[in-house]
Formats: sequence, structure tokens, C-alpha cells
Amino acid sequence: MSTRSTRAIALFGLLALVMAATRIHHFAAIPDASWAVFFAGGFYLKAQWRWAFPTLIAIAFLADWYAIAAAGIDFLGHYCVSPAYWFLLPAYLSLWLGGAWLAARRPGLRWRSLGQLALALLVSVSLCYVLSNGSFYWLSDSWGGADAQRSLGGWFANMGHWYLAFLRTTAMYVAGAAVLHATALAAARPSATASHAG
Repeated sequence: MSTRSTRAIALFGLLALVMAATRIHHFAAIPDASWAVFFAGGFYLKAQWRWAFPTLIAIAFLADWYAIAAAGIDFLGHYCVSPAYWFLLPAYLSLWLGGAWLAARRPGLRWRSLGQLALALLVSVSLCYVLSNGSFYWLSDSWGGADAQRSLGGWFANMGHWYLAFLRTTAMYVAGAAVLHATALAAARPSATASHAG
């Protein structure tokens, strides 16, 4: 197995572990890292998308199923599970594509590319939020009941309640990953310089 494949599997394992650990306890003190995981997955595992993206989707589903079952609730009867639940697939894909776009523009992700990182994150999180929140508002009976009166103005007001929280949480995790990334790059430079000198 090549070094690149080993690194990809290790990164995937780390991302999967972070998502599973935080998603199971969605409203715990440590917030859900799922959105950041899909964004980082697109950045680091762009070439492995055929297996990495669907496997992360499966892990997200299993984490949800486990958390709901552990609470003693039927999965399909849970507040969050409705026809809108399946819109998480294109919502998470938008995060993945945001990370992949950034990787294509800046494969090394240096400090000078922070503007592109911020842009990719803002656009992909916003699209993910519109898809996930919009589908829940318009399609789920959990929001206001089956006879709820929905309107465009009501949807915009509903979106405003949670948008900044989701953006802040995702940005917090991605910023942490960017710091780790930059630290790893800085640590690798001296050893690369030494090997060239030798």
C-alpha cells in the first residue's frame, strides 16, 4: 500500500471518528462536527470520493440511528426523521464540493489562502443550510404539524434562528483543522530542508 493510500485511510478514519463521536450526542456540550467533517473530507479525500463520501454518509446515518434507538424512539418516528432527512445527502455533498473546490485551488493550503478557505466555507455551509433547513421547513410535519401554514417569510425567519450557530460551529472545527494543517506543514519543512541538504 502506498504512502498516499495509507495517509488517506488514516485521515478518513480520523474524520469518521470525530463525526461519530460528536454526532451521537448532537446537543451535548461538544457540538456536532458533521458539517466540518464533510468539508474537510472534500478537501483531503477529493480523489477518494467514490468510497469516502458514501461511507461518511453511512456513518452519519448509523450514528443517527444509534442515538435515536438509544433514546428508545422508533427511528422513523423521531422528530428529525421525515422526507426532509434525505435532503441531507445533497446538503452534505455541497460541503464536500466546497472542500474539493478549495483543494483544487490550493492543494497545499498555505496561510495566504485563508480568504479562499473562508469563501469556500461560507458558500458551502450556506448552501448546506438552505437545503437542510429548507427541506425540513417545507416537507416535515415536525415543523408546526401537518396543517402548519408555511410561507416564504416564515421560512426566512426560521432560517435566521439557527444559521449563525451552524456557521459558527462548522467554522470553529475547520479553523482547528486549518491550524493543525499549518502546524504539520511547518513541522515538515525542517525535515525536508535537512534531507535536501544531505
